[in-house]
Amino acid sequence: MRRHLRLVTAGTALAAYCNGSPDPNAKPNPYPIVTAAPTFLKSVPHGHSYTAGAPGFEFYLTHLYGSAYDMGYAQGQLYTPQVREMANRTWNYMVEQVAENLPSLPKWLSDLIGDVGLELALDALIDLTKPSTGAYFYEELEGLAAGAGIDAKLLERIHLIGELTQGDCSMIGAWGNATAGGKTLQLRALDWDTEGPFRDFPAVTVYHPTTPGAHPFANVGLVAFIGAFTGQSSAQMGVSEIGVSYPDSTYFGSETFAGVPFVYLLRDMLEFDNTVFESVERMQSANRTCDLILGVGDGKASTARGVAYSGSSLFVFDDENLQPFNNTPDTWHPRFNDLIYWGMDWLCPGYSRPLAAQIAAHYGALTPEIIITDIAAQVQTGDVHAAVYDLTEQRLYVSFMAKMNATGQPEMAYDRPWTQLDLNALFSLPPP
Repeated sequence: MRRHLRLVTAGTALAAYCNGSPDPNAKPNPYPIVTAAPTFLKSVPHGHSYTAGAPGFEFYLTHLYGSAYDMGYAQGQLYTPQVREMANRTWNYMVEQVAENLPSLPKWLSDLIGDVGLELALDALIDLTKPSTGAYFYEELEGLAAGAGIDAKLLERIHLIGELTQGDCSMIGAWGNATAGGKTLQLRALDWDTEGPFRDFPAVTVYHPTTPGAHPFANVGLVAFIGAFTGQSSAQMGVSEIGVSYPDSTYFGSETFAGVPFVYLLRDMLEFDNTVFESVERMQSANRTCDLILGVGDGKASTARGVAYSGSSLFVFDDENLQPFNNTPDTWHPRFNDLIYWGMDWLCPGYSRPLAAQIAAHYGALTPEIIITDIAAQVQTGDVHAAVYDLTEQRLYVSFMAKMNATGQPEMAYDRPWTQLDLNALFSLPPP
């Protein structure tokens, strides 16, 4: 399914259900997992650049070291043309999409944009988020802008895109009896905009921060975007996220912009948290914003948690209290021991039911390979990018959508060759 950027809307779909479902004839992913070593491109002070992936399916693999500013400056130096192109194309796309969807935005936001323009409106929203956001994010964006020779304010504005849009995504967290050998595994499938520029800048960025209390982590996303949608840390932890367009009032409350953007919250979880319980506490104490399902897995504790997250409420779920749930034989979201999952939204039978069927077919024998080959591909989830975390062995498996002008190859990430990355090796790579 092709998707345009879906902006936040004025209303909330209470007690409604999401639309769509995977093709019942969807085939398993036929490609072998790529394990070839990355190809070195260049180094600068505080950074290395590589490519990884099968020929014709490459993505950038970047290592950044030092302070927040140092890491931003290094990325700007390593990818100057790409940073400029990504930032300018993303901004132009945001302007276009907001103009087309202005009447559907919340009235206060559409009025603000109408009164002062999109730039000043986003600057006002940034002012609302700054008190809840670590200053180091802005320091890194300043370094990135200086290294690439562009406007830091432009980068700040495009980093609000996660708060302004909704993504249809899926997740699984599995451990213990659910997996082969009792490993802790996690699927994070990003189903987002397939028409914009995001698909043209795929990257895994490995951070080696010197910020007090921080540890290395891998951020799966795109060049010049420092927030986290997807990632795995040296603390054997991984994060997932699903945008919620179809909530219910039992578990979701009000939404606001006056809080920490979730892409910064997820990155803080990757960079600073050492246990799933620290991440849950971080979410509970955060100034939260929009309706989301967030997931966090912990390979040390051999468990995962899912969270119904909104501005005014937060509920934590494990395998025993997983929601939504009705205790009937035909439930579309059944429970499994040692496993949590959601397909595409909160109230979404069309995807949750086939996702549950694939889980049931492989329950007790789940491996990264099975999740890649039989679950993500046949449920058709993870169009822009998809990742499987082996939090026990510290391996990261990733796939990215085809670039805009690619021909003669599968388009969606779940149908393309996946690449395995050894995070223990990547986290130990020395600086330049």
